[in-house]
Amino acid sequence: MTRRMKPLVIFPLVLCFSLLASCAWFPEAKEPPYALVKSWGEKGSGPGQFDEPTGIAVAGEEVFVSDARNGRILVFDFDGNYRRQIGQPGEGPGQLGRPMNLEISADRLYVADYWNDRILIYDLSGAFQRGIGERGAGPGQFKEPGGVAVAGNGDLFVADFNNHRVQQLSSGGEFIRQWGVTGETGFLAGKFNYPTDVALDAEGNLYVADGYNDRIQVFGPDGALLRKWGGPFALNLNGSFNGWFATVTSIDIGPGGNVFVADFYNDRVQKFTLQGRFLTAFGVKPAGPVHTAMAVAVADDGHVFVADFDRNRVEKWAPVR
Repeated sequence: MTRRMKPLVIFPLVLCFSLLASCAWFPEAKEPPYALVKSWGEKGSGPGQFDEPTGIAVAGEEVFVSDARNGRILVFDFDGNYRRQIGQPGEGPGQLGRPMNLEISADRLYVADYWNDRILIYDLSGAFQRGIGERGAGPGQFKEPGGVAVAGNGDLFVADFNNHRVQQLSSGGEFIRQWGVTGETGFLAGKFNYPTDVALDAEGNLYVADGYNDRIQVFGPDGALLRKWGGPFALNLNGSFNGWFATVTSIDIGPGGNVFVADFYNDRVQKFTLQGRFLTAFGVKPAGPVHTAMAVAVADDGHVFVADFDRNRVEKWAPVR
């Protein structure tokens, strides 16, 4: 007969485990929150107005914003001065249904055109170049793509929202491989529940905003899972604690090698290291049943721009030195 462990032994073990879990699952901020510098925009369809901004990207000293229900991309300088419009509503070449997350690479603007089930490519002046994809569940097809990232060789990585997968395509749109099982949701490692956006780091690692699983998953260049984070064990447990999420809608990797995540229903942006260590969080909590932090982009100078969905505006944030 084995002897039962004495309570005096059990208690320190439980306490030690609780402390370790607390540090891992409820981390303290390592940096101060960012400060709101300014915001601009209001509801409408005129120049500089928005009807549900859903994506944002930065190139040089310009900010590109997906104006979803107006079917266009609006471009501003860093002070919020309106410069130009890209695209117009429709289903034809260069027209936009519901533009979502944006990517800028090699002086090209890539738009996840959600309702038209394709990726559209423009130059930064707004001239349409070409589209990639069509509606479907086959290789190279999409069902409501939410975001796109572009590798140095031109390969595209697409968050295929309603197909519950991420696809890698060549620059010409040819299918290379995918992560996730087409049409199947799942919360175990390597599966997705409506992925919303993707980003690549300098080493070619793929970061996936696994939207309704409330987590980030990271895959190496060989396709293997490297890590995941978001709540205990990153198993689709949402919450408002540091490092937890309540629907991830956008992800960007800043020039300093940190990961910025739009945590939509928590109305904030969270900042992490590339390994998933929580650093800080910031946002303006709204009054009433509205939600704000839909998309995030980081400029080379460290400013962070946020697409504020329900308040129809763009916010500019600065790090606190």
